Amino acid sequence: MEKQEPKTIDDYIAQFPLETQRILQQVREAIQQAAPNAKEVISYKMPAFKQNRVLVYFAAYAKHIGFYPKGSGIEAFKHEFENYKWSKGAVQFPIDQPMPLDLITRITTFNVNSDLEKNKRRN
Repeated sequence: MEKQEPKTIDDYIAQFPLETQRILQQVREAIQQAAPNAKEVISYKMPAFKQNRVLVYFAAYAKHIGFYPKGSGIEAFKHEFENYKWSKGAVQFPIDQPMPLDLITRITTFNVNSDLEKNKRRN
């Protein structure tokens, strides 16, 4: 049976085991707290939050939660990723460890402010 492509973040979260759903919901709430005006979307088959542009994406895998705050979000916080596997556009948070919700919130806040600044300069 082929998996349906999720149309909402609720659909996306519902595809996973209960413990993973709980973690994804925590990540979602941390992002919502930092970006209360952002709209929930599915982009590249992943949950994402969009203000003027997409701020962050996240996704579940067997052993980690992928968090994708774009290059600027990674660059600004890379000094806090020493305990995680990361690249120029993503960081992996192991699913068997507590999610760094404070870090997710701070990175999202950084991207919210960057997005607002870019939008101001454009208008």
